[in-house]
Amino acid sequence: MQVHVATADLVTVPVDAIVNPGNSMGIMGGGTSGHIRRIGGDVIQQDAMARAPIAVGAAIITGAGALPCKFIIHAPIMDEPGQRIPAENVRRAARAALIAADVKQFKVIAFSGMGTDQGDVPMEEAARAIVEEIRAHKRACPETIYLVDTDAEMVDTFEDALRNAVQNL
Repeated sequence: MQVHVATADLVTVPVDAIVNPGNSMGIMGGGTSGHIRRIGGDVIQQDAMARAPIAVGAAIITGAGALPCKFIIHAPIMDEPGQRIPAENVRRAARAALIAADVKQFKVIAFSGMGTDQGDVPMEEAARAIVEEIRAHKRACPETIYLVDTDAEMVDTFEDALRNAVQNL
């Protein structure tokens, strides 16, 4: 598996699927979820809400509306919009997203910083949780993962987490 870190807007990355770190209700109002809905269209939220509730630690897949990716992996990090969460929720959501990508045979997916905005998880903890789950994921898919964000500090934090994981720090 290849992992790449880049400064990019999650909704513009041409991958099979992007990960939406939303809420169990499927409401896409703020943070990354709101950005995905605003750019991709309300149909994404409608599809997610039709299948709610989605447990933290589970994932569903919807179409991507007007986005360049084909699918959205909805991996909730909180039960209700706007909750503060522990880093463990990020870990569980990342694991669920990776399993969903394997089940659907998605070759290339992208994550952004999960839980660092509305969930109030420190960037270092969120990045470490995502990278550790990627390293623990031993299934065939995804083959390539992009860790992207428009925030330079989050991108640097992803790079540090990857470097530390390789060095087993």
